[in-house]
Amino acid sequence: MSSAIEQKKQIVEEIAEKFKASKTTIIVDYRGLNVAEVTELRKQLREAGVEFKVYKNTLTRRAAEAVELTGLNEVLTGPNAIAFSNEDVVAPAKVLNEFAKNHEALEIKAGVIEGNIATVEDIKALADLPSREGLLSMLLSVLQAPIRNFALAAKAVADQKEEQGA
Repeated sequence: MSSAIEQKKQIVEEIAEKFKASKTTIIVDYRGLNVAEVTELRKQLREAGVEFKVYKNTLTRRAAEAVELTGLNEVLTGPNAIAFSNEDVVAPAKVLNEFAKNHEALEIKAGVIEGNIATVEDIKALADLPSREGLLSMLLSVLQAPIRNFALAAKAVADQKEEQGA
């Protein structure tokens, strides 16, 4: 009997470590998805660098309490799966939100974004953000605009001086 308790303690520690290490954690209810749909979801998440696991709710509650995320306990009912992302903050939200749009059976319940408990609305707002590359290209265009405008103004002045000189 003590070996079963030891195994459960190890699983609780594993979940707690994943909560601490992940930038974004999202809890979903996958009830109603068939095996092919779950396999497709796992594939999409794996390609995005997101780990997707199913744990017992009681063990997840204990791990959440250990890392002071007790606000998650109210959503830890029924069949849940948890997506952990250690790299990208936005990736799990994007993949799960897009999948939920196409498969009504998948329900996003709650999450943790960089240590703070997030609601469904927070996760959907995060999913609507542009990707890192998109944000960088927006920043680049904003930085280039003044230089481009200055170059156009200098060219206009040069053209005007050329017309006056001719």
